[in-house]
Amino acid sequence: MGRITLDQVTKSFGEVNVIPPLDLTIEDGEFVVFVGPSGCGKSTLLRLIAGLEDVSSGQIRIDGADATDMPPARRGLAMVFQSYALYPHMSVRKNIAFPMKMAGVPEDEQKRRIDSAAKALNLTDYLDRRPGQLSGGQRQRVAIGRAIVREPQAFLFDEPLSNLDAALRVNMRLEIMELHKSLATTMIYVTHDQVEAMTMADKIVVLRAGNIEQVGSPLELYREPRNEFVASFIGSPKMNLIRGEVARTYGAQSIGIRPEHIAVSTDEGLWHGTVGVAEHLGSDTFVHVHGHGMGSEPLTVRVDGELPVRHGDRIFLTPDTEKLHRFDAQGLRL
Repeated sequence: MGRITLDQVTKSFGEVNVIPPLDLTIEDGEFVVFVGPSGCGKSTLLRLIAGLEDVSSGQIRIDGADATDMPPARRGLAMVFQSYALYPHMSVRKNIAFPMKMAGVPEDEQKRRIDSAAKALNLTDYLDRRPGQLSGGQRQRVAIGRAIVREPQAFLFDEPLSNLDAALRVNMRLEIMELHKSLATTMIYVTHDQVEAMTMADKIVVLRAGNIEQVGSPLELYREPRNEFVASFIGSPKMNLIRGEVARTYGAQSIGIRPEHIAVSTDEGLWHGTVGVAEHLGSDTFVHVHGHGMGSEPLTVRVDGELPVRHGDRIFLTPDTEKLHRFDAQGLRL
């Protein structure tokens, strides 16, 4: 079991309140991602759950038991950090075994758990190597294996892929998702990368300045963002936010439309503008358009990679009005 509940939890560092009163429930077996910009409080919140930071007020419960003042070792949680923190003089086998050895787990049980974790993480052939003989992705898998053998109630990941290159990040993302499916254990994952959040999560928690802006499935946040912040943070490329004359025609302070929900034409359309930079990615091209009466920010439009557009071309745009989002002066969804 791994149900985690936060009830009016706060965290202050001196006079600075970094986590205002916050309520959150993470159900057993969920893959929950905390996402937000740097300094939003996501890592602090994870450390509060882990017991690495003291709660200023409020209560944390793990499977119904009050864990607010419980030391980290008794919470039944395993944390994987951004840095691998492996012992360079020990083999992979000994690195994975270390937490079990410290906990006094019998050697035959240690072997069973090591073999099981190594099989799940494709590390069986590397158990007798040292960390210096492994790639970055393999080292991160060893760190995850060290967490797995503790058989925790929940795994806590603090930006575990940020030190890896782009290709390894994709591979490790898939491996962690597969691991979650096979273990069926609660996982909480911190990242600033909304692509990781969208692809990995059962539930996303969007944070800003310590506040929860919205909680929901990836598609819920994509389709029905509660405010401008969530709308512009979730989705890649981000949602276009349009102000000025065009927005006022829809009875809103601003309107939002995603790049993939705008049709492009060279001869007619509802809006018009001038092509700026075009990013050619093969199957897709992202065209940045300076629209007329739409404010100072260019619009990003996702088009077919074969569409012939050049810098300075006049272009016409037609939004899918059923996919258009309207926001008031406070940035809240209308």
